[in-house]
Amino acid sequence: MTLEVNNLTVAIDDRVVVNDVSFSVGTGERLGIIGESGSGKSVASLAILGLTPRNATATGSVKLDGEELLGLGDRRLAAIRGREVGIVFQEPRTALNPIRTIGRQLVEPLLVHGLITRRAAHETAIELARTVRIPEPEHAVNLYPHQLSGGQRQRVGIAIALACNPGLLIADEPTTALDVTIQAEIIALFDALVDERGSSLIFITHDLAVLSNVTTRAIVMANGEVIERASVVDLLRDPKHEITAGLVAASVATSWTPSA
Repeated sequence: MTLEVNNLTVAIDDRVVVNDVSFSVGTGERLGIIGESGSGKSVASLAILGLTPRNATATGSVKLDGEELLGLGDRRLAAIRGREVGIVFQEPRTALNPIRTIGRQLVEPLLVHGLITRRAAHETAIELARTVRIPEPEHAVNLYPHQLSGGQRQRVGIAIALACNPGLLIADEPTTALDVTIQAEIIALFDALVDERGSSLIFITHDLAVLSNVTTRAIVMANGEVIERASVVDLLRDPKHEITAGLVAASVATSWTPSA
């Protein structure tokens, strides 16, 4: 699945938060988007699926396998979300519904898109929980989000995003809220599952050290604009922009070996 974003501009009320941003992701490719808080990286990714606030306007072009997504009707966008494009959010505590069991939330995308029957839902939920290595999956599917650890909740978020085997996956800072040890486990699991499915990937983060474990190519954003494009190796070794240099300095060098 290919994504082509050209001259994307997003304004919230009268304030431009994403300005003339362009990038592409080919079938099976991985792209990192890195920037400080408020750089516009998350808003740009949400605009792809029409998930920006109601007071936001988006112009430019966002094409998924040649189909223009900007201005697309709600019904078609709903069909694309989860089925063709999955998204892992930054904070699973708020992304998950607190009054629904983990099992129900795991299979919801499959039920919404008619990919399984309700009769098969329970066993499918257990299998999805097992896929992301949640301990005691038969028990875990009956729990609620607050009964899981932060790392386990994020595993649930990854399973939900991957449930329908989407061709493109967007991960919006999926490890920010986790401690370093759990972060390493989640990154390794995430990397392995995306590789296994051959999905295209957009990975959003503020940490180049994290990004280096997931993708090899990245764009750097600041003040709503793309300020640098390069391989992750080049960004780490020879940043051209002072903001990129600051991100490199702020990144904590990782010495762990990914292991899920």
